[in-house]
Amino acid sequence: MGWFKRIQEGITTKSTEKKEIPEGAWYKCPGCKNVVTSQEFAGTLNVCATCGHHERIGSAEYFEVLFDGGKFREVAAKMVSADPLEFKDTTDYKSRLEKAQKKTELEDAIRTASGELDGLPVVISAMDFSFIGGSMGSVVGEKIARGIDLALKKQCPYICISKSGGARMMEAGLSLMQMAKTSARLSLLAQARLPYISVLTDPTTGGVTASFAMLGDLNIAEPNALIGFAGPRVVRETIGKDLPEGFQRSEFLLEHGFLDAIVERKDLKSKIAFYLRAMYDAPVGEEKVG
Repeated sequence: MGWFKRIQEGITTKSTEKKEIPEGAWYKCPGCKNVVTSQEFAGTLNVCATCGHHERIGSAEYFEVLFDGGKFREVAAKMVSADPLEFKDTTDYKSRLEKAQKKTELEDAIRTASGELDGLPVVISAMDFSFIGGSMGSVVGEKIARGIDLALKKQCPYICISKSGGARMMEAGLSLMQMAKTSARLSLLAQARLPYISVLTDPTTGGVTASFAMLGDLNIAEPNALIGFAGPRVVRETIGKDLPEGFQRSEFLLEHGFLDAIVERKDLKSKIAFYLRAMYDAPVGEEKVG
């Protein structure tokens, strides 16, 4: 007989005495595989304290981080996309929108709001990747345009936080028109000599990269964010060659002059405040540096 002998067969714990671990109570970092409680992870702004991996967050979290006291006034909060093309593939576009709205509790892939950042009046737009991959449709373009209009009215800086897979194919040409629309609106900010800071987060691709996301007076990004027009797989298959290590990541783009800075999420508010104050020789709304 072996040294081990089972004295009692089977598991004796009653099912009523078992304690279930709530779903989502733990977070496992995809980078270093470190495991922490979701509460602890949220306390570090959804950034891994071990390896610095920046998990994707949405507009609600960015507004909480950037606006003083988390206080802001949202612009066109109830605006929703129409379906003038009556688009349908595996399912119709209207049903897809309704499903996304129910799942995310958002109206579309972007929110725009005004408030104060470190005492400075600002207008901020932030995209939500959870809503149909952060795709850019008519509502995204319109909310950016209205945000810029509000910044012009208030004579204050405009900040846009991008996180998108690109144009929304279900809106076809109407989606692509937003590239020209947002770019033209941004030129009005330049004419008014009001700062525009573009914050690129993971991922920022397609038509969003090809328009407003790369047009900032300052283009800054979070660490290791995927930024490009076509994805790495598409580029690799097109040119038939392996890509450089870290290709299309924010560090690669900074090295090659496409970005002005990489800023960790915990420093985002203080850095933006520093950059804005550096652009002014007086409080916002007064005469600015030439």
